[in-house]
Amino acid sequence: MDTKGQDGAPAKQSPNRDRRRWPREAPSHKEAAPSLMPALKPLSFSTLELAPEVQFAAWQAHVAPLVEIRLPDNKSLEDGFPATHTAWNLGGMLIVEQRAAAHSYMRSAAKLRSSSIDHWYIVLPHTGQSWTEVDRRVAESQPGKLELRSLGYPFRGRSTESESLVLYLPRDLFADAAATLDANNNSILSGNFANLLIDYVDSVATRLRSLTADDLPRIVHATRSMIIACLAPPAEHAAAAEQLASVTLMERARRYVQNNLDAARLTPDSMCRALGVSRSRLYQLFEPSGGVLHYIQSRRLLAAHIALSDPADSRRIVEIAEAFGFSSPANFSRAFSKEFGYSPREGRSTVVLPRPAHSVSLAEHDKGSSFEGWLKALGS
Repeated sequence: MDTKGQDGAPAKQSPNRDRRRWPREAPSHKEAAPSLMPALKPLSFSTLELAPEVQFAAWQAHVAPLVEIRLPDNKSLEDGFPATHTAWNLGGMLIVEQRAAAHSYMRSAAKLRSSSIDHWYIVLPHTGQSWTEVDRRVAESQPGKLELRSLGYPFRGRSTESESLVLYLPRDLFADAAATLDANNNSILSGNFANLLIDYVDSVATRLRSLTADDLPRIVHATRSMIIACLAPPAEHAAAAEQLASVTLMERARRYVQNNLDAARLTPDSMCRALGVSRSRLYQLFEPSGGVLHYIQSRRLLAAHIALSDPADSRRIVEIAEAFGFSSPANFSRAFSKEFGYSPREGRSTVVLPRPAHSVSLAEHDKGSSFEGWLKALGS
């Protein structure tokens, strides 16, 4: 794929412009490095390797910042408590993939008084059921239904053995919609907007290991917008629907590009056919990203850079270039050097560190290297 403008004409570059955007030297610890590599590192916890009789106590301690838990009456410590908990910190939001055995739980008024954690959280059960009471009103969840609940209010409930996806979002993120969310505390979200949000959250969850630092704030913003749209009054549904449609379409477009980086004919026309949109709509969608062709080329260059810096990838540079749609070695070399500030050959031996997640400095990441630390730092 040659470097061209969106109208097909070769892109012009000012002769005085330094095409080396980054220094040739490997970034030092004090320098901000380009976000070429996946930005997220999961924080995992599991009771599976522990002796059955201590599994429940380990899980109890892990979730203690949030709730107090008890075993069902028909279970004992010797029965074990198999559970896993994988957390991802997107800076303005935590995403948790969780599996747990049946239990009851409570966030008491006493725990609230001793806790600074008042986030909103959304639960998407994939298996199992739960019943949660807030102010004598019980919300019954089931697979495929979203629960919205605040950690700033007392609640209690019970859950069967379950597998869930959980989002933790700071209260300040919804400062302009606090009254709307408070009015819907401990509710089950339903309808078309909720279904769109479920599809979006599931889609993000499948890509957590490949997200770059630049992706994270956009995902947090999109998630926030979609939650508010789910709760919007009918008078605002038209505007909310249009915004949701754009967010969902952009996510489909990004996935299509990522899944077809090695396709010989990854073009705006092929994207229009695959997504069922016009060229003008596609160009409008990618305008904030510098245009469709710019976005495609940037993602291809990123994939090529990752392949070049992978010690296990023994392909020649020209083979990697061809694999990601560059028919001319010279064009690939020029585009690569312009994007990263060094040649593909130098990129083969250059270690490029990922930038830390949005709004999370390296120092903060180190200090908050526990689930409780992440919860306390969320939104600060």
